[in-house]
Amino acid sequence: MTDQKTVAITGASNGMGYEATKLFAKKGWKVYAGARRVEKIPQDGENIVAIKLDVTDSTSNHAFIEQIFNDAGHIDVLINNAGYGEYGPAEEIPMDKIRKQFETNFFGAVELTQLVLPIMRAQNYGRIVNISSIGGDVYMPLGAYYHATKAAIQQWSDVLDLEVAPFGIRSICIQPGGTQSSWGSIALDNSKANMSENSAYQPLVSSVAMGLERFMKNSAKTTDLAELFYKAATDIKPSLRYLHSFSDKFMVYVARNHPKVFRKALLLAMRYFEKK
Repeated sequence: MTDQKTVAITGASNGMGYEATKLFAKKGWKVYAGARRVEKIPQDGENIVAIKLDVTDSTSNHAFIEQIFNDAGHIDVLINNAGYGEYGPAEEIPMDKIRKQFETNFFGAVELTQLVLPIMRAQNYGRIVNISSIGGDVYMPLGAYYHATKAAIQQWSDVLDLEVAPFGIRSICIQPGGTQSSWGSIALDNSKANMSENSAYQPLVSSVAMGLERFMKNSAKTTDLAELFYKAATDIKPSLRYLHSFSDKFMVYVARNHPKVFRKALLLAMRYFEKK
């Protein structure tokens, strides 16, 4: 058992989860970092415990939480970060891939949270940090099921926060925008793989790919977003939502409050990239 603050981070093998693992460890936390590719989890320092984790596998989820509790005796923060973008035309993405998108981005977080909440209630403290996306409010073509998972996790997190707050626990969301990581390239690869032969959506996929590539080049660094993870985990009075930049906040504001304006702007952007 340890008196150190403990954090469980999923999706710790790359991107934001990788950098958050290093940052929490540097700050003196005991970090239990989970990922399928356990060999890619940061190995530097005694504060990091790398654990093989597949959030779509219930047995793996149970083993992850059990190992942490048996080792540390408590869990202060769970960061549900594991996720990816199963992009492609909504008509053509196979149902097994749609289910996998929800299993990874939503149901994995739900099960891990259900497993950790009895521990947090017993210790009268805890924080669930759910990594959503501005994509929980804004949207773009080819991301139908990705956006659906992020909207789902936000609504679920808000309801959960009301239920667990009396026990000294908070459930909050971080909504990153684009990030300089492998997420964009994976989403684009998926969008091409999910098209049928001679797909009617080929022009759309090409124009969206061009726009997404440009957007990602001007996006936030994963180290900056790791700092946001840390702030959300440690703020004395946490917000329900954490966004990184003014542009992220502006896009979410427009999408929520002026949906017709957002749609028109999106259509204009799509036409622009169709001509490129």
